[in-house]
Amino acid sequence: MALTDPVARSAARLAVLVAVPVAVLAGIGVFAILQTVSSDPPAPTPTAPTTTAAAPAATGAVEMAAPELTERATIVCRALLSQLPDELDGLAQRPVTAGPEQNAAFGDPPVTVSCGGQPAEVPPTGFLPTLSGVCWYWVEEPDATVWTTVDREVPVRVIVPGGSDGSAQRVVPLSETILETVRSAEEIPTGCRR
Repeated sequence: MALTDPVARSAARLAVLVAVPVAVLAGIGVFAILQTVSSDPPAPTPTAPTTTAAAPAATGAVEMAAPELTERATIVCRALLSQLPDELDGLAQRPVTAGPEQNAAFGDPPVTVSCGGQPAEVPPTGFLPTLSGVCWYWVEEPDATVWTTVDREVPVRVIVPGGSDGSAQRVVPLSETILETVRSAEEIPTGCRR
């Protein structure tokens, strides 16, 4: 069927003028992609294992002491422990050998949380950072950083293995739970900001 209508012929000519360059450009693009894919060198076939399997994380009970608590401290610590997360900064919670109503542990090597122990002895020049509303005193030991709350009615101690770099990131999520479950002390050190 011949197109005799000049408008229809003009529209057909325009369609061909647009479709042919688009088809050519699409073909060039496909050719370029196929050329790139086929020119990539093949992945080497390993002849020996290049990585070793990671050792499984420890899941056994973490050795912890359980000092005797006052009646009030027992209530406070149970409330705190019941609200702790199942994971701390990606570390799964683990069982403890003693005092599950006052102690918790996360990961391997374990980050430990103990509630109701001795208050921290803060020197006059001690640095007391406030993290998520809780005032802490921290001490760097050879193989861990020890954080102890100093503005709560019952002290909470967190021991983070390794140096002090990054240890605060493990304490911040605990601070939020402590703030919600452990009341402020009547007296707090002057270095704590409110």
